[in-house]
Amino acid sequence: MTTSTDRSAEPGSAAGAEASLLGFLASRTKKDWDADTDLFASGGLSSLFAMELVVYLEETFDIEIAGADLRLDNFRTVTRMVSLVRRLAGSGSA
Repeated sequence: MTTSTDRSAEPGSAAGAEASLLGFLASRTKKDWDADTDLFASGGLSSLFAMELVVYLEETFDIEIAGADLRLDNFRTVTRMVSLVRRLAGSGSA
């Protein structure tokens, strides 16, 4: 449970975004992932799932991913997705 002094677990924080993404991936793939694992090179995800990630990120973090930001490289790892979310949300890079 998040308290008012525990900012690391808030969705807008890097740690909160990472936890949210790792939870989403685990629930959809039935596998635990490390934040720096290349999700596509490991054979864990398809390009179709990448589109599910785009929708999840946009809806969860209230951002719009378009144009050059739709590069697969932005979705290879949870760490890269957190950086993308933070940049698009205007809160700096992770």
